[in-house]
Amino acid sequence: MRNIKLTIEYDGKDFNGWQKQPDKLNIQGNIEKAIEVVTGEKIDLIASGRTDRGVHSLGQVANFKTNSRLLIDKFPIAINSNLKKSIRILSAEEVDEKFHSRLTCKKKTYRYVINNSKYGTAIYRNLETHIPAFLDIKKMQEAIKYFEGEHDFKAFKASGTSSKSSVRTIYQAEVKEMPNQRIWIEITGNGFLYNMVRIIAGTILEVGIGKIQPEEIPRIIKSKKRENAGKTLPPQGLYLVKVEYE
Repeated sequence: MRNIKLTIEYDGKDFNGWQKQPDKLNIQGNIEKAIEVVTGEKIDLIASGRTDRGVHSLGQVANFKTNSRLLIDKFPIAINSNLKKSIRILSAEEVDEKFHSRLTCKKKTYRYVINNSKYGTAIYRNLETHIPAFLDIKKMQEAIKYFEGEHDFKAFKASGTSSKSSVRTIYQAEVKEMPNQRIWIEITGNGFLYNMVRIIAGTILEVGIGKIQPEEIPRIIKSKKRENAGKTLPPQGLYLVKVEYE
């Protein structure tokens, strides 16, 4: 039995998230069907974590077990030929049988993309969130640093989170001013709660428009109260950038 690791890119616009659901278009189910065509086997595709409806990936990682003897470098070509164009297998790698995309994951990096132009865009409207208001980038950059380190992020999780603990470690958090009036909020951590990145991004946005001061962030974190943090920003601006295992 071989253990195959896939790195996957997808545009989440047309899907009801990663997780397999009956009668709803989902990413996991689409890839599993494509792999079944290629291998002749029904497989269970395990992802590093679920992404919600409308969320994108530049580097989702998933793995599956197979008895197929197909050459490893042929897997991406074969699977992609049976997938929607909005999902691409970027690479395939044969890994140790103990590798588990979710349980052995060490770090994840997410990016939230804000279009800060006056009128927004027609072409990229499903790939970013348009915020036409003036944003104080320096204050946003100051505020984001308070999220680094180990904290209880209870104030930054949506209701319905199944995790027993809301303590997570953020290794790096940055606000980047990009060309063409784009702002990237990038966060790398050992794990994330349900909607955590979108809520942090919403809180940083409120710093940018002046509703929250940067020095208030530690108090909001310590309060552990969802109502003290910012709004949950829409899913189309969020990307899973990469998943790390060492």
